[in-house]
Order: sequence, then structure tokens, then C-alpha cells
Amino acid sequence: MNKNVLLVDGMALLFRSFYATAVHRNFMINEQGVPTNGVNGYLKHLLTAIQTFKPTHIVCCWDMGSQTYRNEIFQDYKANRGEPPVELIPQFDLAKIATEELGIMNIGLKGFEADDCIGTLATHYKEEANVTVLTGDKDLLQILDDRVTVALMQKGIGHYKHYTKEVFEEEMGVSPKALIDMKALMGDSSDHYPGVKGIGEKTALKLIQTYQTIDRLLENLHELTDAQQNKMQAGLKDLKLSRILAEIKCDVPLDCPIDQTKININSERAVAMLRFHQINGIEPMVNRLSEVEIS
Repeated sequence: MNKNVLLVDGMALLFRSFYATAVHRNFMINEQGVPTNGVNGYLKHLLTAIQTFKPTHIVCCWDMGSQTYRNEIFQDYKANRGEPPVELIPQFDLAKIATEELGIMNIGLKGFEADDCIGTLATHYKEEANVTVLTGDKDLLQILDDRVTVALMQKGIGHYKHYTKEVFEEEMGVSPKALIDMKALMGDSSDHYPGVKGIGEKTALKLIQTYQTIDRLLENLHELTDAQQNKMQAGLKDLKLSRILAEIKCDVPLDCPIDQTKININSERAVAMLRFHQINGIEPMVNRLSEVEIS
């Protein structure tokens, strides 16, 4: 197996890059009046990852609007999140343009999150390739597999915490899939779904380490403390809902054959795009990549 696929969480890279400089209001506005700070950092993360992981194939995945099937199931899903800053909004399209001009495919599907696209592509591609997911989102650790690894971005550019299935299991004491049930128990304040009221991260982990799945936990409620039994009984409806929301869909209807994702950095197009949009500091990275044969 000589195919190595890099699946990039474009949303995670762009948001991280934007807020890294926005705190000082360093938006790098170009002559067209479009801020470029987020795209600038996004490209640095992306190109550094390509240098690091040397993929043969690559796809960048994106959210396509704020509403997904999860909002149909639970209206308040991510309801605690406000609108993106006005300086970030035009950079969503610019980031996709920049990616395309590099010769890298963008993928997104209305009604689904970037995570769902990543989970689906990883499921398809692992049959014939080794897959690395680049993200800052720990939720994606649930798709770890024998041929799927996750590189979690750390502070700075080019710093990652590498997770294999074995590393996750050693660290957490549960399987990657068990992360779904753990999150269903504890809920997620960031995504704004409830879990079981009164069950926090430590208790959720301990329960899943003991019972492996929610189903087995529910079969053995009598073994829990009276307080835990009461919490579980009161939170059953929220628990079932939260499990659906926590699980990354790996069967999104995407049409993206692996052969269409072969990496082919187009330095001429990329440099022309960078100059037109005045995205500074990236051109040397593009030129270095184009000089290296990626097989």
C-alpha cells in the first residue's frame, strides 16, 4: 500500500489561524478590501502539513453553512455560537479559492459537517490507502482505525500530537468508538448538547472504561450508586439524543474517487493567486514544495 491520503479539516485550520492574529486585530487587509490573516495562517498550516506528512493524495473538507441534519434532530445544536466575525466571513471563500489554485480538491456537502465528510472519506479510502487526518478537533479521534491516524494541531505551526488507534487506547483505556458513548454521557458545551446532567468527563470515562458501551451500562444500572442511577434515569432521553449528535457520520453521500485527489501542487497558479490577493509570506513555501517530487 503506497497511497497516503491527507484529509484536512479546513474549518479547524482557518478558524485557528484567524483567531491567532485577530486578537491583535492584525487582519492583513488587501487592496480589494478583503482580510487575509486567516487564509495566510491556513496556508502555512496546510503547506507545512504537506511537507511533514508527504501525502500522495489530499482533500480539504469544509462545513457548508451553519445548519446540518443535527439541527433538525436538535434545534439548539451549536445554538450558543454567534455569527463569525465580519473579518472572517469573506475568508471562507478565499481559503477555498486558494486551496483550489494550489491544485487541491475542496469537499463539502450541505446539511453535513466537515467532520462527517472526513469520516466518510476516511472510511472509503482506508481500503486502499493509509489515511492521516489533520485537525484540531478531538471529536475526530473516534474514527481512528488500523489505517486511520489523526494529527491534532498543537500551539504553533507544524506541531502535532499524533494519534494511532493504539496510542488512543493506551491513553484513554477505551476504544476510539467508545468516545461517542463517552461524549453522549458528558455532553458537549461547545456543540451545545446536554448529555446526562451531573455526569462529567471523569465519570463518563470511568463508566465507559468499566462497561465499554452505553447499552451495557444501561443493562447494569443496578451496579451504580443511587445518585448515578437517578441521574441516568432522569437523563435517558438526553443521553439517546446526545449519542446521535456525538457520532460522526461515515456514510455521507459523497462522490470523490481517490484517484481524483492525487496531489499536484500547481506553483504557477498558486503564486499568481497569492500575488493577486496579496497573501504574503507563502510564496517561498509553495516554491519549496514544487521543487520536491511527491510520489
